[in-house]
Amino acid sequence: MEWLAKTQKKVKRLTYSVSAVSMFILIPMMLLTTSDIISRTTANKPIPGAVESSSFMLIVFILLGLAYTQQVKGHPKVTILSSRLPLRISLVVEIIVNLLCLYIILVLVWQGWVVATGDIGRTVSDVLRIPQLPFRLLVPVSGALLFLEFIVDLLINAEKLFKKQVLTEGSEEKNA
Repeated sequence: MEWLAKTQKKVKRLTYSVSAVSMFILIPMMLLTTSDIISRTTANKPIPGAVESSSFMLIVFILLGLAYTQQVKGHPKVTILSSRLPLRISLVVEIIVNLLCLYIILVLVWQGWVVATGDIGRTVSDVLRIPQLPFRLLVPVSGALLFLEFIVDLLINAEKLFKKQVLTEGSEEKNA
């Protein structure tokens, strides 16, 4: 399936590009936190809004990195049961898990959008008065990217299962 490989490549590229943004957010966050600690301990003067800014940067870092973590299979996975199952049943279990994850992420994107575009999305931070809307919109955006990653995983697992069934059926017909 050539279209699946092309789709997977496009999704990988998009996910990696978005995660690269989150990686670069980490550097100013570290510098701000370090400066705040040094300022607080040496001069007893914390940087105003440092905690707030660090919190927003952490939100960006985490949310934009979710899909990439799925892409590289970095999320925790319990394989105590699936590692002992035959390949065919293991693929069916993977497909069911992918479908459940797609459902949960779909609800997350939907509710993230509802919250971000509602009244609570118009609030601002306490110290620096930064609007929260852009950060709240990251929830549905990152959820959509994670949804795409799970779609690709689902299609790959379905292709593996289908190929396995075709190969098994073909060998059974030859033996008969």
